[in-house]
Amino acid sequence: MFSKLKEVERRFEELDMKLSDPVLASRPQVFRELSKERSALVELVETFRIYKDVSAEIESNRQLMQDRDPEMRQMAKEELARLTPEVERLEKELTRLLLPKDPNDDKNIILEIRAGAGGDEAALFVGELFRLYEKYAAGQGWNVEPLSISPTGIGGFKEIIAMISGQKVYSKLKYEAGVHRVQRVPRTEAQGRVHTSTVTVAVLPEAEDVEVTINPAELRIDVFRAGGHGGQSVNTTDSAVRITHLPSGLVVTCQDEKSQLKNKDKAMKVLRARLLEAERARAAKEMSDARRGMVGTGDRSERIRTYNFPQSRLTDHRIGLTVHNLSEVMEGKVGEIIDALIAHHQAELLKEARA
Repeated sequence: MFSKLKEVERRFEELDMKLSDPVLASRPQVFRELSKERSALVELVETFRIYKDVSAEIESNRQLMQDRDPEMRQMAKEELARLTPEVERLEKELTRLLLPKDPNDDKNIILEIRAGAGGDEAALFVGELFRLYEKYAAGQGWNVEPLSISPTGIGGFKEIIAMISGQKVYSKLKYEAGVHRVQRVPRTEAQGRVHTSTVTVAVLPEAEDVEVTINPAELRIDVFRAGGHGGQSVNTTDSAVRITHLPSGLVVTCQDEKSQLKNKDKAMKVLRARLLEAERARAAKEMSDARRGMVGTGDRSERIRTYNFPQSRLTDHRIGLTVHNLSEVMEGKVGEIIDALIAHHQAELLKEARA
């Protein structure tokens, strides 16, 4: 492990030298790539340097334990008692930081929430789940931009698609992908019976142009007049855009903006993300054996969580975690569940690394 850490530190110092070269000012793309690589190494290198300092202090105090002066030996003993747990903690942290990283962890995401089984209740929960993620995102300092919204007549939504941008968005929200089940008494239920409905969540890393090549000749772009709720221009001009990717059959529609150009731009972002996700799913299928035991494959057919409102209980079925503060979770306080999923995933990776 330590030889690898020394290599990483050497690479970090090399990047610092390259980034200080004024020639890079004329090569912005190279500068961005090197900066991104350096940023990915900062935490590991800083932790390694602290580890080396603490290790050096431990060695120094071990030597002092041989001193003739009893006061010096006592002082060294106390320092060793303080430093030993710290160096052990740093070793564990370095092991964690060396685990394989998902190349998409730093990316923004396209979040897609759709009503599943349960009719009106499912449509209502789409909106509630979206508000949950909006509030969590606000707490993280992220930006949420709706891309496509399909309302129903009862105040619910058939689907909501949004972009969430900020620092390490995908790393935090990727485990939210799957089927979310809600159990509660509908407003229209006179007998007070609990109904079960479902909502599907897809979390797609935003695709950069260099990752997904789209041939314009393979696109069919239709424009039409937007329907549903909207302002004067939205419903009276041909501003809505439907893009069909002919090779894959994927269809993306966007009609929320007054501008046809803006709707097209948003639709293309969603299309790129879906094409990237399709490629990732294909690769994941080929490597399914290597992915056994990992939390959250992202399969939309996977029931991952149950929200039981009568008992104020949330259960994440993948890790067996149950909390009894559902009202707080629905206000965006979902960090406890997300952190537990990340910790579980890292523990599984550590098991694989030691096997």
